[in-house]
Amino acid sequence: MPAKRSIIHAGKNGAKFLGFSTLAGVLLAGVALPTAGALGLSVKNGVESFENVPDDFKTPPLNQATNIYDAEGGLIATVYGRYRRILTIEEMGTLIRQAQVDIEDARFYEHGAVDPKGVLRAIGKNAGSGAAVQGASTLTQQYVKNVHVEQAGDDTAAVLDAQRKTLGRKIQELRYAIRLEEELTKDQILTNYLNITYYGNQAYGVEAAAQRYFGKSAKELTVPEAATLAGLVQNPTQYDPKLHPQAAQRRRDVVLDKMLEHGHLSAAQAAEAKAAPLGLRYQAPRNGCITAVAGTGFFCDYVRQVVLRDPAFGSSAAERQRLWDLGGLNIRTTLDPKKQAAAQHAVSSKVKVTDTVSAAATMVEPGTGKILAMAQTRPFGIDKSKNETMVNLNVDAAMGGGGGFQPGSTFKPVVAAAALEAGLPPTQAYSSPNQMDWPTMRTCEGTWKNANKGKKEGSVPNESASEKGPYELKEAMARSVNTYFVQMEQEIGLCAVKQMANKLGIGARASG
Repeated sequence: MPAKRSIIHAGKNGAKFLGFSTLAGVLLAGVALPTAGALGLSVKNGVESFENVPDDFKTPPLNQATNIYDAEGGLIATVYGRYRRILTIEEMGTLIRQAQVDIEDARFYEHGAVDPKGVLRAIGKNAGSGAAVQGASTLTQQYVKNVHVEQAGDDTAAVLDAQRKTLGRKIQELRYAIRLEEELTKDQILTNYLNITYYGNQAYGVEAAAQRYFGKSAKELTVPEAATLAGLVQNPTQYDPKLHPQAAQRRRDVVLDKMLEHGHLSAAQAAEAKAAPLGLRYQAPRNGCITAVAGTGFFCDYVRQVVLRDPAFGSSAAERQRLWDLGGLNIRTTLDPKKQAAAQHAVSSKVKVTDTVSAAATMVEPGTGKILAMAQTRPFGIDKSKNETMVNLNVDAAMGGGGGFQPGSTFKPVVAAAALEAGLPPTQAYSSPNQMDWPTMRTCEGTWKNANKGKKEGSVPNESASEKGPYELKEAMARSVNTYFVQMEQEIGLCAVKQMANKLGIGARASG
């Protein structure tokens, strides 16, 4: 980038005067020449509208990609609403800045918010053709338009309105551009422009574009690569180097000619760059937990749920959602890739993806609560033909899981722990018949309820006909005697079991 050339700085009143004096030219450069009478009316109305535009232009925080990493620094997934990484001007490197300025606004460092020479040139070309063949928007004005497009988000109607080439829109862009030139340096405006601009294929900003098309950072771009990206801005679809390589190469060569014309390349450098192939190393968009490293999709979604629900990331749900949507986060997690692979093998080796049942396993480090692995037999996704699911069987419904499952005999130790805490001795004995009716049990509300409610069977049996008591706790646990633990639960109440389960980190409902 050449040293910044001297710029005539106008004060606020001077800037407004410049806006008034060139407004007619801007309007003429943007549309075909009207009749003389209409010209006078357009300028009069334009100046009045210019005065009425508020000075409340706000540059929005830019959406960026969020990266989720495992405990060893490996990338699990990239999640974004806008694939972008914001760079400083130094991080961008020189070539892309030179190329973008030369093709979009070669006199950017010499003029203010409006380029009078560009306006006159556009008027001449438009008058000669009788149509609007050339505009005169400066890079600053283009940045203003991009801000409005960014603010529109995914609202198609709002995006179209922000891009509409109307008299009112041109006036608004001019007023805001003048305000920006008063408040920011040229380098700051250029940096903002290069970070916000869309380069096609879901790539916003030069860093995302460099990674998308060439698999490298913006600072590492070669001359022909920088020229290719700079050429995309005018029409990312028409000059898409993946879909239309010949058009992209012709556009690249136009940019190289401009860089030669403005002294940023020698004739030999330009010729060498033109002779080079496009050299794409296209990186297809990979967005969201559905593209996570194999087996980690459910953990990725769990991370998202934590950010959206934990007050550490914002005092309200809306605030946490804004944080996630804005992105730009580097989330480093406790997931151990080796333990994750082992857990995935453990569940998948016994239960197949095509089985009617599923298996899941979470590995948690005792004492710290760190999640080291989170595995599930069915893949994370929405394609039912591939037996994919978005339901994380490792967590409860609030965190993206299902409605829960009957724990079966695995819950008997919890009942025993609750009984011991309630003061029953390890030698506690019950009659433990081979089969018994579901009893009435006490709930946390102090009421009594029929434990049979919602169950298909009217009674609870033991495993075999010979299995009948009386039993004490040790033998009943060893034999997993159903009726023993039903009687124990009846004595201590459902609430004691629920509370013990919660102490052990198990979500449980005292539903009988």
